[in-house]
Amino acid sequence: YTLEDTMDLMEEFVRYLVLDVLESCQFELELLERNTSVLKNVVKPFPRLTYTEAVEILTGKKDVNGKRTLDILYEDLNRYKQRLTALREEENKLEKEVASLTNSKTRGYKINQLNRVREEINELEEFIKNIPFWIEQIKNFKFGDDFGGAHETVLTRLFDTPIMIYNWPKQTKAFYMKESDSDPQFVKGVDMLAPEGYGEIIGGGERESDYNKLLARIREEGLPEEVFNWYLDLRKFGSVPHSGFGLGLERFIAWICGLKHVREAIPFPRYYGRLKP
Repeated sequence: YTLEDTMDLMEEFVRYLVLDVLESCQFELELLERNTSVLKNVVKPFPRLTYTEAVEILTGKKDVNGKRTLDILYEDLNRYKQRLTALREEENKLEKEVASLTNSKTRGYKINQLNRVREEINELEEFIKNIPFWIEQIKNFKFGDDFGGAHETVLTRLFDTPIMIYNWPKQTKAFYMKESDSDPQFVKGVDMLAPEGYGEIIGGGERESDYNKLLARIREEGLPEEVFNWYLDLRKFGSVPHSGFGLGLERFIAWICGLKHVREAIPFPRYYGRLKP
């Protein structure tokens, strides 16, 4: 099973899952107020980009359908600031109306309106805070660097389907990834990134099947050889091309449901201030 076989399976797998959810969970998606238009795009082929191509897009050297990352970020920042000003005015107006109303039904309706406006204000403030950071991350990106959350967010906002990035620099991936046939500085790893800024949902790749190359990589990384004896033994007398991937269930659910944070998809999340359920 080669890298290409794995990418085919990843695409088929995600397409099956999304289409099944769209067919079987319409009520739940409506309850979550999920815009399903992007999910329906899984019927289209997923773009496959080499790391080099993805970096060119990320840093604005190459466009996607006439769109460049930095241009979009600056446009978004200006648009969000204008929208925030308008929402602040609407918030002040609604606050005065709520304070003056005595009818409980009408007052309750206006309070709901006010809460929705405040929710959108919070979202915009978060974007306005994040976008300058994203711009800085892009400008400081160097070829050979791994992609962080900010890079994945910016990149995936240019696409309406999941994308697959493959042939990564060797130093960004695990020691067991197989070297690229064309350039040994790259390995046959692949990440699938969900659109709408959700980022990586699958990581995988083709594994090194050559015993000597695998041993050399372990030593190169300074890893304890005795820990990997069993792994090396599996290849000591020959092997076959093999590869695989792992799907991040919570990340996948967060994208499918349009959740704002992955911890909303975890039954008992651990984060700062919360260690126990």
